Amino acid sequence: MRFTSHRDFARAFERAILRANVPIAYSQGFTPHPKVSYASAAPTGVSSEAEYLEIGLRAVVDPAELCRALDAALSPGLDVLEAVESPLNGGGSLADRIDASSWRIELPGLSGEEVAGAVRTFLDAPEVLVERLTKQGRRTFDTRGAVVRLEASDLEILSDFASGDLPSEVTDIPCAILDLVVRQVTPTVRPDDVLSGLRVVADLEPPVPPRATRLAQGVLTEQGDLVDPLAMSGEVDRTAAVVGTSSQ
Repeated sequence: MRFTSHRDFARAFERAILRANVPIAYSQGFTPHPKVSYASAAPTGVSSEAEYLEIGLRAVVDPAELCRALDAALSPGLDVLEAVESPLNGGGSLADRIDASSWRIELPGLSGEEVAGAVRTFLDAPEVLVERLTKQGRRTFDTRGAVVRLEASDLEILSDFASGDLPSEVTDIPCAILDLVVRQVTPTVRPDDVLSGLRVVADLEPPVPPRATRLAQGVLTEQGDLVDPLAMSGEVDRTAAVVGTSSQ
């Protein structure tokens, strides 16, 4: 599913809305379209466990029932985890409540020790310039300034993954894991940009393609904690999930 583009997902979600008989609202004008707003869509080629979107409805529905109906209408791998009534009716947008994201990057064939050395070099640099091809042509930008947290460890010492329950079906040992928290900036700094930065400053070259998974998105507090965007309002009873603290 990580190779599904955002446009493909948007089409699949709109079809699920129709199949689930959701009373979706439509925009006005000659070409009405469903009122669906996506916040910080994940780039093609990565997995994600934390995507957010808003939909406008013509009628009040039970969020739990809506969640079950949409999840049943979507293909396996596209899962609706939760639906809540938006606390943003008073103004603002969901995108305003997302200014950072947390990622896990798996690097099969590399040890945590050798990756940790490259990470230290990256974090010690005042800036790390990389080049990316964009719609406006090739663009050079700094990746270091957007990185809030970057840590390396070995897969075998992570207590979260018991034997036989490896992330993304990783079977190669050693396998280094990068824990990355990055701010939302313009242009967006993606996991592959950070890997390009590690290649620039430390000549780190993964022997096989890495796999990135977005674990969380939210608001970055002054303490460097990443908080669920819907936990910022008293209208929705959600526990603020702390993802990590700044290592700058």
